[in-house]
Amino acid sequence: MTTENEVTQPEVEVQDVAPDQESDPVATLTSDLQRLQAEYANYRKRVERDRSLAHELAIGAVLTELLALLDDIDRAETHGELTGGFKAVAEQLNSIVTRIGLEKYGTEGEAFDPQIHEALLHDTSSEVSVATASKILQPGYKFKERILRPARVSVTDPAGE
Repeated sequence: MTTENEVTQPEVEVQDVAPDQESDPVATLTSDLQRLQAEYANYRKRVERDRSLAHELAIGAVLTELLALLDDIDRAETHGELTGGFKAVAEQLNSIVTRIGLEKYGTEGEAFDPQIHEALLHDTSSEVSVATASKILQPGYKFKERILRPARVSVTDPAGE
């Protein structure tokens, strides 16, 4: 029952909209698409980075297996037994591993660094002021800043320490 003084108001339908949800469907779909594109771009970058790392690790593993052969070639060259066809094969092998990125390191007289050197012998001398790799017993090798094998050295420590 309505009286003359009462005015009926039409019912208003209220939509429940979450504060973080947009009411425009185009904007919602656009943001979803942008999110998916960003996720896919990140996925592609991660897969490419993992693929590159796996590639470097595989090359490093093959080069590590070749280190014994390279040591034998160096010893043969030191003893003057590297002649003829064998010398040509050795030079070609050395140029291939260098081109791939294998680096030989370790020189006599450089400061001893336990990160890249493995000390096999110790001696003391008053002629050095810091621990020095006085003799290279076996050269070290690295591939793309990754140590494949540390240089095995004889270390001369300063006297009096």
